[in-house]
Amino acid sequence: MSDALTAHTWFEFSGIEPNPTYDTLIKAQAIIKSENIDYLLAVGGGSVVDGAKFIAAAAFYEGDNEDNDPWNILAKRQTITKALPLSAILTLPATGSESNGNFVVTRHGNKLPCSSPLVRPLFAVLDPSVTLSLSDRQIGNGVVDAFVHTIEQYLTYSVNGKVQDRFSEGILQTLIEEGPKALLPATKENLDVRANIMWSATMALNGLIGAGVPQDWSTHMIGHELTGAFGIDHARTLSIVLPAVMKVCREQKHEKLLQYATRVWQINEGDDSNRIDQAILLTEQFFEQMLVPTRLSDVNLGSDDIDLIIERLQQRGMTALGEKRNITLAVSREILTQAL
Repeated sequence: MSDALTAHTWFEFSGIEPNPTYDTLIKAQAIIKSENIDYLLAVGGGSVVDGAKFIAAAAFYEGDNEDNDPWNILAKRQTITKALPLSAILTLPATGSESNGNFVVTRHGNKLPCSSPLVRPLFAVLDPSVTLSLSDRQIGNGVVDAFVHTIEQYLTYSVNGKVQDRFSEGILQTLIEEGPKALLPATKENLDVRANIMWSATMALNGLIGAGVPQDWSTHMIGHELTGAFGIDHARTLSIVLPAVMKVCREQKHEKLLQYATRVWQINEGDDSNRIDQAILLTEQFFEQMLVPTRLSDVNLGSDDIDLIIERLQQRGMTALGEKRNITLAVSREILTQAL
């Protein structure tokens, strides 16, 4: 990559961690100002791309006379009005951040999301060969992250969005088929496998499958608090919370859970309840194949830790989650209890 930039003046900013932190990202502003940086190129996974988006927005943040802290972009949900242009070279397929305007930043244990079309990368380079150096943990996390991104936009209620549904089902089936192969010695270096996983992760959150359909995101909101409070990998919070959401919300998601069972898992026998049970079980087994936890107990958390998560959700106003905004704090507690 350095060779490709020989005709340009460029500077490197490194050290962005998984679940990028404000304290790290804000340090980039000194380089931007001193060197008059006018373009950002994010080279890395979703955390690096997310971090670059915040850096791009913070570069033009003015605030007001009393408070000019760029953290307000997230904490006060302020609209981004100007940002540095940026692009991405993706090294870890997972978040889809290379193709959307979403980003998440953590500060003092608070993991907050933001979104703006002004920080959507102008282009992204996706080369599956760079993913061959990933660890099994990174591979598993990436596949699960993409899977749950798709589910959040699919497993809601029907609005007859047939194209969106079929796209979603294709992404889910691809991840189910290809994900485990990326962990098996005989196929883990197969570039076709890696390419299909990489493209699935991008398509899962570039806006295509979510256009015109209801979306859930309760798994992510609860998961963010698990990451913020306990430092658990983002994808691993999702694999813990999603099966519990499916179980607790099975009545309001009944129609889509049956569709999911039939079209994604080819479960066509048994009564409705049995088919839904099988679909949830197969989802958990798929997560286990990807070497991620499916219970709070798998990450050494128990019932005594639930109060803290509920308190954090309340502090952030996350009291009406889900596609119907009926996942109250009481329901979130039920989901976490189910996840034990």
